[in-house]
Amino acid sequence: MNKLLTVIVDDHPIVIEGLKTLLKNEDNLEIVGGFSNGLELLSYLSRNPVDLVLLDVTLPDIGGMELCQMIKEQSAATSILILSNHTERSIIMQTIQNGASGYLLKNSSLEELRQCIAAAVKGDICYSKEVVEIISRPTKNQLRNTPQLTRREKQILSFVAQGKTSQNIAQELYLSPLTVDTHRRNLIQKFGVKNVAELIAAAHQQQLL
Repeated sequence: MNKLLTVIVDDHPIVIEGLKTLLKNEDNLEIVGGFSNGLELLSYLSRNPVDLVLLDVTLPDIGGMELCQMIKEQSAATSILILSNHTERSIIMQTIQNGASGYLLKNSSLEELRQCIAAAVKGDICYSKEVVEIISRPTKNQLRNTPQLTRREKQILSFVAQGKTSQNIAQELYLSPLTVDTHRRNLIQKFGVKNVAELIAAAHQQQLL
């Protein structure tokens, strides 16, 4: 079995060393680097293949949310898991919107981390138990009445939740990508959310998915 080439990015060296020790006996991982800032990671990534980044949100140079986008632009195939102490729902949702495959708090168990690594590699999104509880709490917007959706909007919402692009959805439904984009904007407006990650979370909470 090919091992996942894994790097750890955290502004605390003790956290990097702790994670290396914790994960050194995992059969499917090979820890190939530890970095205390985003620029070091991006420099390494430009010269070396990386399958998985374990990333903290708080770094001295580039914020983790922004860094997610930069990693994905540089290496689309690299999976990103956030390991953070931040519990703000907006930060969690924005990192997922920016390309992360999961979000765990630093007090998560090794088993939760294993599960999220396995999910990320398959292309799924995974949260630790505490994070699921945080994002499941309804926001003020979501306490409003459930939006009334047309049949087409329900179809598109379902495809969006599967991670399909407007182009993919357009081909499936024989529509133009422009029409799909219009439906996506309407859905975001109807749910009173800011982005696709919040849209999916809201739809799950209102049992529309």
